Amino acid sequence: MTKRWVQDHRRDSWRRQAKEEGYRARSAWKLKQIQERFEVIRKHDVVLDVGCHPGGWAQVAVECSGERGEVVGIDLMPCQPVEGALLLVGDITDRGTQARVRREFDEDNKRPINAVVSDISPDLTGNWDIDQAVSIDLVAKVFDFSLPLLAAGGSFVTKIFQGVGVDELIQVVKPHFTKVRRFSPDASRNSSSEVYLICLNHRPWKAPKGRILLRWEDAVTERIDSQTEVAPEAESVKKIGRILRRKLEEE
Repeated sequence: MTKRWVQDHRRDSWRRQAKEEGYRARSAWKLKQIQERFEVIRKHDVVLDVGCHPGGWAQVAVECSGERGEVVGIDLMPCQPVEGALLLVGDITDRGTQARVRREFDEDNKRPINAVVSDISPDLTGNWDIDQAVSIDLVAKVFDFSLPLLAAGGSFVTKIFQGVGVDELIQVVKPHFTKVRRFSPDASRNSSSEVYLICLNHRPWKAPKGRILLRWEDAVTERIDSQTEVAPEAESVKKIGRILRRKLEEE
C-alpha cells in the first residue's frame, strides 16, 4: 500500500463524506474543523465569505450563524444559490466590487461583520516562488479591505501557502488580534503546502497605520537586508513585492 494511495483514499473519504452530508465540496470540512477547534463563527454572526465558490464554506457559515445570522459571499465564479446566504460575483480586489460588498454592510440596520472566512487562491502559474508571493499579496489585500469592516472581537480565517514571507505576514497582522496562529485541518491534503491563518479577537484600537500589503513588503525587505546569505526564493519575493507596491501606488 503506497503513501500516494493512502492520501488519495483519505481525500476520497472527505469528498464522500461531504457529499453524503449535502456539502458541495470537501473543503467544507476544512471550515467545519476550524470551527470545531476555534469557534470563529457564532450564532447570529454576520459573515463575509471571500472566494466562496463553489459554496461549501457558505453552507457551513449559514449553519454556524443560524437563522438570525447573515452570510455574504463573493467570488469571481458564480455559485449556485445557498439558502440563507447572499452570493455575489466579482473580484474582491476590484474597487467596484469592494463598493458592492461594502454596501451590503453599510445599509440601515446592518450590523458590522463578525467573521471573515477566506479560502481564496490565485490562478497558479506553476512557478512556486511567484504563486506563493502572489497568494500572500492576495491575502494581504483581503485583510486591507476587510479589517475596517470587521467588528471588535471578530475573527478572520484565511488560507495561505507556506513559504517565504508567511512569518512576516503574521508579524504584520498580529497587532490587529489577540491571537494569531497557523492551523492545518485534517481535511487538508497531506501533500499540500496550504495552512490556515486563524486570527481571533479583532482589536481595531490596536491597529497600526498603513496597509497590510505595504507593511508586509517592508517586513520582508527588512528581513532580507539583515541577512548576509539570502535564499534565491527570498530575493524573488522581494522583487515581486516591489512590483506589487508600484501597482498598488498607481491605483
